[in-house]
Amino acid sequence: MRALLLGLLVLAVPAMAAEDYAELRDSLVDEVRHYAGYAGDAPFSDKVLAALGRVERHLFVPPGQVRYAYENRPLPIGHGQTISQPYIVALMTDLLELDDNDVVLEVGTGSGYQAAVLAELVDHVYSIEIIEALAVSARERLARLGYDNVTTKLGDGYYGWEEHAPFEAIIVTAAASHVPPPLIAQLKPGGRMVIPVGGRFMTQLLLLLEKGDDGEIVTRQIGAVRFVPLTGEH
Repeated sequence: MRALLLGLLVLAVPAMAAEDYAELRDSLVDEVRHYAGYAGDAPFSDKVLAALGRVERHLFVPPGQVRYAYENRPLPIGHGQTISQPYIVALMTDLLELDDNDVVLEVGTGSGYQAAVLAELVDHVYSIEIIEALAVSARERLARLGYDNVTTKLGDGYYGWEEHAPFEAIIVTAAASHVPPPLIAQLKPGGRMVIPVGGRFMTQLLLLLEKGDDGEIVTRQIGAVRFVPLTGEH
């Protein structure tokens, strides 16, 4: 039954040639590049923008949202969750300053889009999702699209994934009330973490944390953002 359902979802995607989607991605990348300058950010690295241009965002949104997939805005993916605005995906990814051999932890798999962008840039991505339906569909989607360097699990990302720590980078795609201590502990010395902090009805700030070789944490505020809240028993 699940295989049949997935097949129906694929058929529900409007027919469009691959080159048309590629043109839409190219236009989106150009928009994100210029938007970064407008927002006052330093230019995003070419490799981050190239990764954004390779990931087929229309395959990570519900059928009813496909027509909007290459607009620079968040989109609903069900269960009260969203797929992030491409500009924010690029910003958070760029802030991590990733290398090819890095191992990254993502908290909040969602539809798998951010994980796919990361997977284009690093050796391996470990991603945790607390909503079972999203965890299952993201795992199946990433496998179907050939992202074999992404490992997902159902769980509470607040506590990280100690089995695979330490991580060169950690990215949190939901707003926490504070920076989770387990994530700080699992960040490798010299590593970076990006996380939105703040409540649903409060100002949320995107933070960049850098862990020194001595374990000291230096925090920098990047700017105001809006994310769904980080959920779990904590």
